[in-house]
Formats: sequence, structure tokens, C-alpha cells
Amino acid sequence: MTKKGITAIRFALWGLVLLALLAVLWFRVLSPTLQEDIAGSLGRGDYHLTATDGTAFTEDSLKGAPSAVFFGFTHCPEVCPTTLGDIATWQEGLGEAGKQLRVFFVTVDPERDTAEALGQYVSWVPGVIGVSGTREEMDKAIRSFRIYASRVPVEGGDYTMDHSAMVLLFDARGDFSGLINYQEEYDRALGKLRTLVGAS
Repeated sequence: MTKKGITAIRFALWGLVLLALLAVLWFRVLSPTLQEDIAGSLGRGDYHLTATDGTAFTEDSLKGAPSAVFFGFTHCPEVCPTTLGDIATWQEGLGEAGKQLRVFFVTVDPERDTAEALGQYVSWVPGVIGVSGTREEMDKAIRSFRIYASRVPVEGGDYTMDHSAMVLLFDARGDFSGLINYQEEYDRALGKLRTLVGAS
């Protein structure tokens, strides 16, 4: 092999070493730190919404007791009613321990979801509190919780909402503690909630 060829191989090997070091730096240091920063800011913000029980819903509402927060809308054809059904079964599974868990259903469609409509929509699941407000305040909340929500036109001039489908979990200090994905396996979801309320 020529001297030029050996030099090229050395550069290639050093390049691989550099890539490996960058990968370690990303996965061991930068990525975890970034995720911690994002998780630590979830739910924090200057949004001021109104709950269907007449109380204000702000970032301070997440403090004092474990909370589960879900974003949806009353015209939702599938995800929202399915998730509310899941919440009902989780509450049943938690039993007495579930009484300390607060569940907030925050609308992403405040133009149609009045407090009255929202209250009626969530009323079939005991303990679930609806949350609505002005579009401006709702957009602040959506950004604070890093939720995706977008209006999608449908035939006839109407619209539906495309939105994130997970349930966000917060501990009694108001800190993000995890999430339950849409239609997550029952035992896994219940285990997360038991840990959240200290019943595991």
C-alpha cells in the first residue's frame, strides 16, 4: 500500500473516532439535558383559563395534588371519547387512591367548546374537569404544554381538530412526571398512575 493510501485510511479511522465521540456526547450529555429542560418547562406559562367548576386554571393549578392533563375537543369523533373511557377505567382501577388524582380535559377548540358544552361533555366521567378560555389564552397553554393542535377544514365549510393524543402526568409539585400514550396497554397505564399517586 502506498503512503498516500495509509494516510487516507488514518484520516478515515480518525473520522470514525470523532463520529463515535460526537455520538457519545449527544446521547450521554446533550440529549438527556435537552429532554430534562423540556420536561421541566412543561405546563409552565402565563396562560389563564377557566375550569368548568368555576375555578381558574393556571400553571399553579397543577400544584397541590397529582394531575393528569389531556387536550381534546367535544366534536372529536374518536380519540377524545376513547381517552375519556380509558380515564374512567383507570379511575376504577385506582379505587380509593384515584380520589387524589385530578384530571383536566383542556379543549383545543375554545370557539365551539363553551364552558357549558365542555362541562356536559366530560360529565359522564366522574372527577374530570373541563377547561376552556379565549383562543389567545388557549394558544398560550398549548405552547406551554407543547401540545400539537391544528384546525383542519372538512366538507361543508366545517372543520375538525387534529391534536396530540397523550395524557400528560404531573406530580403534586406541578412537575411533569411522564405521559400515557393513546390506547396504551391498561396495566402499563395504571402502573404509571399508581406511581404518580403513590399507590404502587
